[in-house]
Amino acid sequence: MTRRIVRTITQLGAAAFLAFVVIFLLDRNFRLLPNAVHEYMPQHHHGLVITDVTITKCSKINLFSSCKLDPDLWHRVDKNLYLGNKWMTSAYLHVQRKKEEELTAEDKVVVNLKVGPTDPSAGVKPPPAAKWEQRPFGLWIQRSAKPHASDSKDAVTGVDVLFGDDAYEVRPGWAIRGVALMLDSNRDIPPAHITVKRGGGDQLPKRPVPRIRDNGKFKIMQLADLHLSTGVGHCRDAVPDEYEGGPCEADPRTLDFVSRLLEEEKPDFVVLSGDQVNGDTAPDAQTAIFKYAHLLIKHKIPYVEIFGNHDDEGSATRAEQMALIQQMPYSLSRAGPDDIDGVGNYYVEILAQGSSQHSALTLYLLDSHSYSPDERHYSGYDWIKPNQIEWFKQTASSLKRKHKQYTHIHMDLAFIHIPLPEYAIPENHYVGPFREGVTAPLYNTHFRDALVEEGIVMVSCGHDHANEYCMLSANEETTKPELWMCYGGGSGFGGYANYEGFTRVVRFFDIDMNTARITTYKRLEYGETDKRIDQQIIVDGGNVMPAPDPPSPLPEQEGGKA
Repeated sequence: MTRRIVRTITQLGAAAFLAFVVIFLLDRNFRLLPNAVHEYMPQHHHGLVITDVTITKCSKINLFSSCKLDPDLWHRVDKNLYLGNKWMTSAYLHVQRKKEEELTAEDKVVVNLKVGPTDPSAGVKPPPAAKWEQRPFGLWIQRSAKPHASDSKDAVTGVDVLFGDDAYEVRPGWAIRGVALMLDSNRDIPPAHITVKRGGGDQLPKRPVPRIRDNGKFKIMQLADLHLSTGVGHCRDAVPDEYEGGPCEADPRTLDFVSRLLEEEKPDFVVLSGDQVNGDTAPDAQTAIFKYAHLLIKHKIPYVEIFGNHDDEGSATRAEQMALIQQMPYSLSRAGPDDIDGVGNYYVEILAQGSSQHSALTLYLLDSHSYSPDERHYSGYDWIKPNQIEWFKQTASSLKRKHKQYTHIHMDLAFIHIPLPEYAIPENHYVGPFREGVTAPLYNTHFRDALVEEGIVMVSCGHDHANEYCMLSANEETTKPELWMCYGGGSGFGGYANYEGFTRVVRFFDIDMNTARITTYKRLEYGETDKRIDQQIIVDGGNVMPAPDPPSPLPEQEGGKA
């Protein structure tokens, strides 16, 4: 009896599975199921599919031209293909899109898109099943009216624009299609490239869990002030002012520098500490963001970032940029709480080695904003707000209870963009060049004191490109070392560097959890490129270390100094 029941259940299961496979295949090819049922099938695209693509061009001189199409039928990608650099002329990409269940028998689904001067099917034998349709400026699309076209992995489900021949696409499922659009633009306008997403479903970006290596080591690379542009950008104050036998182009040289250090230093984690995007020269911030993301994704390195005062001076707000950044592979960045000032107030836990789920390091990242909201009384730059400080203190206090479970010494670090007022005390001991005035906020909310109270051993910033020192902040009464305050130093050739002796630089923090020691040093883009500059131990045994003694002067010899 039992065998008969088992056999019957097995037969029914096999029959049900076979029926599902048959229905799946029939629906995929002939769309037999009603939409209400089809939308639950595995091949269904739960988002939108593209049914048409075109480009409009309009002129302020020609009153009969328009860059607007019927908004009930067309969605405009809100990026001027001339990037606003042609005063009288604009051009925009438009797409028609529908939910799969809203498609009618007359609709066609875009399954391919290319850019080029001639019909992509010219000379191709046999000719493609679906003909190529021409659109303006060298754009060609291929559409299918087959019932299952919208379920195909080739169905175009997203269209966007990136700018410059140095552009990269980093979003999962997206790819740049062909050459640049054939617009009548000059060489100063970065060419527009169409990028498309094919297939359904949002591919989840890869987000590795950062962890101390098995040998107890962990290395952080701080990228400060990359100042990337839309297009290759223009070098400012470059040393030397040429590159590889030709003129200096800012972004390629910056990214070559970063790429070399990624390969040589092999960091475990990257902190981008603001001004990744050079707002004035980045009319499309997305293109600039994808450049550094491409490098970090290529090297499979998790990264986080905060914003500087230039990031949102171009085409996208902080919130818009963070929404994009959060969806990129290897990015651990977060917008943070909505009820406190700024975008990008959050923390990241670095787990202990092995399979441990205990935190070994905590990195706090806070938005230091941009320009003063009260220029009359406190000119210059903005400050960390009281509600941010309160959030930090509450968060740090609550995490301490969990951190006690870690069997070694847990350490806390912090990163901001604009330096704190305490960076500007020249009487404090510091290691490294102090070349320019500290452009800290004039209004002091005493975030430095909160950092010390919560046991932060090091804070590092960017902003002042030519300053690349670490300064010790000590207790005023006891002189006990309490906090190291470091600068990352400017790394990007799109930002200023007009101070004698300064070349682009990147700071590293080499952490040994076996001894709770943090060693910091810098690497240069030009000059002593193989040397670790200003290497020093800033934390040992989990304790903030005193400043090292200055180097002894060389003994004088006859005939002058050695």
